[in-house]
Amino acid sequence: MPERNVVPWSAMISGYSQNDDCEDALKLFLEMQQAGVKPNESTLSSVLSACAGLAALEAGKQVHTYIIKKGLESDVFVGSALVDMYAKSGSMDCANAAFTTSPERNVVSWNSMIAGYAQNGQVEDALEIFCKMPERNLVSWNAMIAAYSQNERSQKALDLFSQMQLEGWLPDQCTFTSVLSACANIAAMEQGKQAHAKIIEQRLVSDVFMGSALVDMYAKCGSIEDARHVFDKMPVRNVVSWTVMILGYALHGHGKTALLLFNEMQQAGMKPNHITFVGVLSGCSHAGLVDDGWHYFSSMNRDYCLTPTEEHYTCMVDLLCRAGRLDDAENFINKMPFEPDSVVWLSLLSACKIYVNVELGQRAAQRLFELEAENPSTYVMLSNIYAAAGRWEDVAKVREMMKERQIKKRPGCSWMEVKGEVHAFLVGDNLHPKREEIYEMLDTLTMKMKEAGYVPDTDNVLHDVEEELKERILSHHSEKLAIAFGLISTPLGTPIRIIKNLRVCGDCHIAIKFISKIVERQIVVRDASRFHHFKDGFCSCGDYW
Repeated sequence: MPERNVVPWSAMISGYSQNDDCEDALKLFLEMQQAGVKPNESTLSSVLSACAGLAALEAGKQVHTYIIKKGLESDVFVGSALVDMYAKSGSMDCANAAFTTSPERNVVSWNSMIAGYAQNGQVEDALEIFCKMPERNLVSWNAMIAAYSQNERSQKALDLFSQMQLEGWLPDQCTFTSVLSACANIAAMEQGKQAHAKIIEQRLVSDVFMGSALVDMYAKCGSIEDARHVFDKMPVRNVVSWTVMILGYALHGHGKTALLLFNEMQQAGMKPNHITFVGVLSGCSHAGLVDDGWHYFSSMNRDYCLTPTEEHYTCMVDLLCRAGRLDDAENFINKMPFEPDSVVWLSLLSACKIYVNVELGQRAAQRLFELEAENPSTYVMLSNIYAAAGRWEDVAKVREMMKERQIKKRPGCSWMEVKGEVHAFLVGDNLHPKREEIYEMLDTLTMKMKEAGYVPDTDNVLHDVEEELKERILSHHSEKLAIAFGLISTPLGTPIRIIKNLRVCGDCHIAIKFISKIVERQIVVRDASRFHHFKDGFCSCGDYW
């Protein structure tokens, strides 16, 4: 163009910004200034959007300073762009200041505040903004549902989704993505199926991102068969689709199937990414495929030009630890190309608990105390290692240390969904409305299990108490309460699906195998690391977990 005024400059900057080419948008803005062309409100809104896309807080502040000097902050679009920039850059104090001082606010600025608070984990602040909104659009509802879903308030997300529909709003892909994620988080498969039906009804099921979200939901809700069915029906698959299916198989302990699917993925011409290899290595870990794990870990750089990240190294440590090769795991950690984080040391410490390796456990715990002195898991696992070794004086010392440092143990919790409602149980729980029926069922099961040969594994009670009390403690573990509730609340023959926030204990694992045979029902348990499918007295993990 022989002569450019603010309009073509603004159009080009806006084009770059809207197509996620934010760096070029900012470069062009600098060229515009060097050419002596003054930006207008439209230009500045696009520049702020580019800053938001890059989370370029300092650049955004410089633009804000220019806006103030030129007296343009009263423009509603500039004001909402400022709020959005600060929120996406993680500076909620500045976002709030821009929001509250803006003479006019539109729905975009309100939505930006909700999304910003959600991104920073400030769910209550996001809810306060949502409730104060003079008017809401679909983006507002999506932002608040996502805020709940992304911050471990999954049931709240599902409740708000129901409210949104009652008020006449039609969900879109963004809504369903958050809803399916919430269902996956708490294994709310019935609600996930209802969302799936709505997706089909709205003809969104052919969308590749929607299909991938459905695969992920079914896998995390315990139905790897439904996940594979959705996967096979997808008209188009991308790397995310293949990866979530591989991750699903890994989570369910089907390591060999995960590797077969990985080979199919390559035959289909799809190039794996870093997350794909997390699934592959996790699959090897849960199935005890040590040699395969080493092969695929080595192939990342050699065959795919992918540099292993901390997450891949963590998978390898987990692989070695589960296989009982603790010395190899420690040597591997010491040779890592970066400083190992707490997740790595926790994996080693957990293995030391399983294999009762006191000396190595002490070394791992010491590193964890240096990294995360406030993490209760370290104290609990070290105490359990000492208890398993019969070192009760050391157990008492660890517990005294916890008391002095005001460290509280994370309670074990199990939950299951019945008729769209999630029921949660703690160890020895007496708060459920059906507690009498639950404990009556549990007593009946315990009697039948003992008749079938079950002997409580009291070694899993890491307290210096009498055997009778140990048995009572074991019989009231949260997963057993959840299963008993499932048996009295669901039709005969239907699977029972529960989640536990911690690793399922050895005694519960034995007991659930007996229960599955006695009641002739499949019981699916998702613990902190994987799925266990119990049927006819056996578990899919083959007692390797």
